[in-house]
Amino acid sequence: MTSETLPGDELSTTRGKAGQPVIVPATGRDRGVGPFKRLVLRGATVIDGTGAPPIGPTDIVIENNRITLLKKVTGNVATAANRPAAGDHEIDCRGKWVTPGFIDCHAHAGVAYHSANGWVPPVDYVYKLWLAHGVTTVREMGSMNGLGWMLDQKTRSAENTIAAPRLLAYAYFPAVNDMLKTIHSPDEGRAWLRKLKDRGADGVKFFGAPPAIMEAALDECAKLGLRSGCHHAQMSVTRMNALTTARWGLTSAEHYYGLPESLFEDRVVQNFPLDYDYNDEYFRFSVSGQMFKQGAKPGSAKWNEVLESFLELGFTFVPTFTIYDANRDLMRARQADWHKEYTWKSMWNYFQPQRGGHGSYWYRWSTQNEIEWKENYRLWMAFINEYKNRGGRVCTGSDSGFIYQIFGFGYIRELELLQEAGFHPLEVIRSATSQGAALCGLQDDLGTLEVGKLADVLVHDHNPLTDFKLLYGTGAMRLNETTNGVEWHRGLKYTIKDGVIYDTAELLADVRDLVKASWAEDVPAKYAQPQPKAAE
Repeated sequence: MTSETLPGDELSTTRGKAGQPVIVPATGRDRGVGPFKRLVLRGATVIDGTGAPPIGPTDIVIENNRITLLKKVTGNVATAANRPAAGDHEIDCRGKWVTPGFIDCHAHAGVAYHSANGWVPPVDYVYKLWLAHGVTTVREMGSMNGLGWMLDQKTRSAENTIAAPRLLAYAYFPAVNDMLKTIHSPDEGRAWLRKLKDRGADGVKFFGAPPAIMEAALDECAKLGLRSGCHHAQMSVTRMNALTTARWGLTSAEHYYGLPESLFEDRVVQNFPLDYDYNDEYFRFSVSGQMFKQGAKPGSAKWNEVLESFLELGFTFVPTFTIYDANRDLMRARQADWHKEYTWKSMWNYFQPQRGGHGSYWYRWSTQNEIEWKENYRLWMAFINEYKNRGGRVCTGSDSGFIYQIFGFGYIRELELLQEAGFHPLEVIRSATSQGAALCGLQDDLGTLEVGKLADVLVHDHNPLTDFKLLYGTGAMRLNETTNGVEWHRGLKYTIKDGVIYDTAELLADVRDLVKASWAEDVPAKYAQPQPKAAE
């Protein structure tokens, strides 16, 4: 780390150099109305985020961005005398459902990796897709555009001067050899974390580290009040699996890495092919689909021992099933309904098979690979579902921007996959709301519809519990029995974040216009890429 580079900015040092673009930040808000001094939602059926079943009709009063009243009313015949007084703004929620805003516990705001394939998406594209799919809070895992960049966006979101979810800034811990490494000792790691805390970071994203550095770093995080998540990269996981780091104080395990290694009982190292090369992404991801079958079987003594160990530690899993979904069925992921109108051109180009492109490893993908990944998911989902059933915390994250998953749509796909894993739809909503709030340390303000909580609220035209496909920006395909024609029913009407009401149809229209321009190479002036600096 040079004297000019601050902690959390290491991975952003190549931005703007050697032709690499800078992600265009959001600087203004062109959508949303409010916040209002007094906002009233009338006659809603409430799904409160705790796992409780729906109840209604209910009037919800929001004053100065806090819920001040939830009053059960008698529906259409209710008299003015037994209902809350009028608001400065009201939404008629009769025949509608209301939930807390969704929390994406593993996400990235902007992906400059796509730069080699055309105009890079501005972060407005990302934010509007999140909001249009009900995501009101994001745990930004890595701040890859630089912590300074991320903290600026976090402040603007908190002030409601940009149309964006609430942003939590987690910085990459630079201590692994296969990425930029600047930390080489436990003392250096502790000092780096203290400076990071002083800058205002919410947490730290680990990919692993030498064990002495990792253990010291997690100890320091606990002392500083920094939360932590780890993608247990294959280059580090033989020295520490997810249970090891959980015992050292890690807050959450991201994806699946490190979990199957915790279940190994007749080996320490995964059965890698002898010609394996981690830099070849086909090897990296195809062989990862063989991991769970090498561990303890469901219901075995080792399986139960590992489950109970994580439970005793109060550990959290953020599985991000969605980001590897294409590994099970590449054709399905490539042909998803939303790509035509909502996938940025340079992102689509990046998704295609290419050497060196992260997550673009389709140049050898086979039926056998998909079969192995389907089995991997069966075992992975079994563990996650049982962990939830025994009282463990499982949170919803998407990691979109790679592997044919785009922002917002990938988050809704994660809800579907949690249901596939065995979660009741109410448990899915709980994972996406109250469980995520608890992971982020925001349970006093977010995650449930209760008096005193912040005004992060979603208004749905259709009951989301009946079909999560209704939450997609494209909606769910239905047959009109009268016309015998196909219709697309979309459920999410309004996303309310910090009391600002966003019409999701308007957000989606903005995104479609931006995507159309990206395919025409017609860059709006406000999103023109900054000129690259000369290489240093």
